[in-house]
Order: sequence, then structure tokens, then C-alpha cells
Amino acid sequence: MVFERTMPVIFQHCDPAGIVFYPRYFEMINQVTEEWFEHSLDASFVDIHIKQGDAVPTAKIETDFKKPSQLGDKLLFTLSVTQLGRSSVHLQFNVTCNGELRLTSRSVLVYVKGQEKKPASWPQAIKEKMSVFLQEEEAS
Repeated sequence: MVFERTMPVIFQHCDPAGIVFYPRYFEMINQVTEEWFEHSLDASFVDIHIKQGDAVPTAKIETDFKKPSQLGDKLLFTLSVTQLGRSSVHLQFNVTCNGELRLTSRSVLVYVKGQEKKPASWPQAIKEKMSVFLQEEEAS
């Protein structure tokens, strides 16, 4: 299973040349990740970060930019899990527009507990729901 979200490229995403300024992709990836947690894992960032005092920081991110995206494009973000550990999850993102690959990104998120912010085991309910999205990592 994969999680998908379509996101339009709007003016705030673009540089003066009218293409997506690369740091904006990281904001979009974070938004898709937050939506995945809330809608598929029943664990909103508000619950995790504010109510529980825990966190889910990105420990690593690696991105390959294939083709530029421009104002008005509708980008399809596809998220899958490639590895699920005790306290970490490896995510794969593929971003396309009308079937054309625009970028791939791989990130590692870590679940950290409380004020110490030390890695801790994923809550069982979240880990079970993440496992539904587990598939082999695609070659880049």
C-alpha cells in the first residue's frame, strides 16, 4: 500500500524563474508526511509533539531532482515505507506530474520520547499501521 497526495505548485513554491525552489520540496514532503501520520496512522503531529511531548524528527533525507516543476503543475506525492525498525522508519517518496518523474526522496524518521528526546520504540498502534505501507525500496 502507498499513501498519495496531490499538491498544486503555487506561487509561494517558485523562484523568479517560475520553477519550484528546491527547499520548498522539503516543505511539501514534510506536509505529506504529516498528513500520512494523521490520516493513515491515526497519530497527528499535534498529538505526538504537543499533547504527548514526544517527537518524530527527520534523521536523514536524500533527494534526487529529476526534472523541474513549475507554477500550475499538479504534483502527485507517493509515500511508502521501505524499512521499519524499533524506533526508525525509512520512507520513499516519488513525485510525478502527469506520469513524469520529478523527484525521488528517501528519508529516515526517528521516534523520540519526552524531554530527553532519546530514541524510543514506536507505539505499537502506529507501528502496526506503518507496516501496511512496507514494501521494497526502489532502486534510484
